[in-house]
Amino acid sequence: MEIDVTGPDRHGNEAYLRLFKDVMSEMGKAVSLEKARLVLDPATPLFVFSVVMRSRPESKRMADVVSLRTEGKEVHIAISDENYAPEVISALWKEYGRGGVEQQTRSDLIVGNGDSDRIAELEIASGEDAKQEIIGAMWRVLPEGIKARYNISEGRMITIAATEEIVTQQIKDAALRIHNEVKGDADV
Repeated sequence: MEIDVTGPDRHGNEAYLRLFKDVMSEMGKAVSLEKARLVLDPATPLFVFSVVMRSRPESKRMADVVSLRTEGKEVHIAISDENYAPEVISALWKEYGRGGVEQQTRSDLIVGNGDSDRIAELEIASGEDAKQEIIGAMWRVLPEGIKARYNISEGRMITIAATEEIVTQQIKDAALRIHNEVKGDADV
């Protein structure tokens, strides 16, 4: 991931770079990001963080990550994308209860009295949830006292401007300017 940090204090910039990398890695979001720009202006105070995700977050349905096979009244499920195993199991438990789902291995499940068409359409991940997780990770990097925030979300991009003061049009304009600079020619 390409990260650009700008601000008046070289040591502060380095500290924010480390903190941003650590938080994104800790929360499992570093692999989701292509590039980031952190603009630090503690004197104002104004902090603008803008990120471009590697891909556009999309909703995932069960059929996107599993193979389904019906045998009698049982639906056999083979998870083909291990990254979604917890979400698959959780969605099945929610729909059929824990007792209605037999887990043979981590990736092989059986649902008794299941409906394969209904199972195939279960949503296991929302694109909006993925964006909210990245926004949450970005908020963790911001200074604790900085509570007034303004978000811009567009396709694969998220920009957050944060200040102690009221979010003025000037702050919104600065955030949009940085957002557009980071976007550049990228297909977001």
